[in-house]
Amino acid sequence: MVKLNENFGSLKKNYLFIEIAKRIKAYSEANPEEAKKLIRMGIGDVTLPLAPVVVEAMVKASREMCEKETFRGYEDSGAGYDFLRKAVSDYYKSFGADVPAEEIRISDGAKSDCGNIINIFGSGNTVLVTDPAYPVYVDSNIMNGNNVIFADSTEENGFAAMPDKSVKADLIYLCSPNNPTGSAYTKEQLKEWVDYALANDAVIIYDAAYEAFITEDNIPRSIYCVEGSKKCAIEICSLSKTAGFTGTRCGYTVVPFELVRKDSKGEEIRLADLWARRQGSCFNGVSYPVQRAAEAVFSPEGQKQCKENIAYYQENARIIAKAMDELKIKYTGGVNSPYIWLKCPNGMDSWAFFDMLLTKIQVVGTPGAGFGKNGDGWFRLTAFSTHELTTEAMERVKSLLA
Repeated sequence: MVKLNENFGSLKKNYLFIEIAKRIKAYSEANPEEAKKLIRMGIGDVTLPLAPVVVEAMVKASREMCEKETFRGYEDSGAGYDFLRKAVSDYYKSFGADVPAEEIRISDGAKSDCGNIINIFGSGNTVLVTDPAYPVYVDSNIMNGNNVIFADSTEENGFAAMPDKSVKADLIYLCSPNNPTGSAYTKEQLKEWVDYALANDAVIIYDAAYEAFITEDNIPRSIYCVEGSKKCAIEICSLSKTAGFTGTRCGYTVVPFELVRKDSKGEEIRLADLWARRQGSCFNGVSYPVQRAAEAVFSPEGQKQCKENIAYYQENARIIAKAMDELKIKYTGGVNSPYIWLKCPNGMDSWAFFDMLLTKIQVVGTPGAGFGKNGDGWFRLTAFSTHELTTEAMERVKSLLA
């Protein structure tokens, strides 16, 4: 008889955003007229189109696929085309991080790499995740049979958990700027995490998917801006929020060659080699037109156009934050992040607040409880909408809660 992976039995029945979709569907079917007024500020999906320079590059590359002389099949290395890896490396240099192109592997986005990176580590590791957290960190490790423990991110510490030296972890997941809370680690705080990882011979999985939203000078754009990090950290990033690639799919993962650990025989192994082997077996790479589009993101004009889109979303975050200030509701985020993480009013739990916003004013957000126990009583709103809908949603929230 076939054996199943019974670790799946330890997962919640539904992935967070599937549960949200089910509730919205049930409400819409029961209230079709009211459902027409729905404003969605839940899932972190972008709404602005790709930058023109990005589309031009993708169209040009697609036309190359129509000609025998320029047609591309399988990519030789599986790590990404050299032109894109160099563009990403140069991008790192622009904010002071030295990341050679050879240490970069192109992927179809951060989510899959955040889950798949576990394949290069053995099962039974103790994995430390800050709570609240993006669900993939926890779910992928439960599926793999790892022991997941939590570092509490709370209102008291600004939703930026710091290491506890009395706790021993093998793997550590950090996300800064954070999804869902919008908090961001300073360079000094990240140095504490790097020192902790080095002291414990641990590896940090660093999710930098929202680095392009950073506005404050003391917030690093990469963990590789911190001394010692190349000996203990893997960085995963995405163009989904940076350049609107949620439907186009492209990202990258950096595994420094300095990151070495010993196997059970005591032999030193480069983790970059393990990741290359894993991807070589299980991933065929990102399409040529998409990689050309991604290269355009990092061109001077691409950066200009993408930053204009990010500024648009940042204005939405400002609109949401202003409404929270007027209502005297506590929140984090919005400065270095497209998310506003707000405290549910009157001691409500997250799902009750979700249902109230959905049924009373037809506004959809994300219940904080879906991100972990420390998220209960909190709620996430995203800035990925239009100015008009964001303003309308906040007027509805103010009329309900004022």
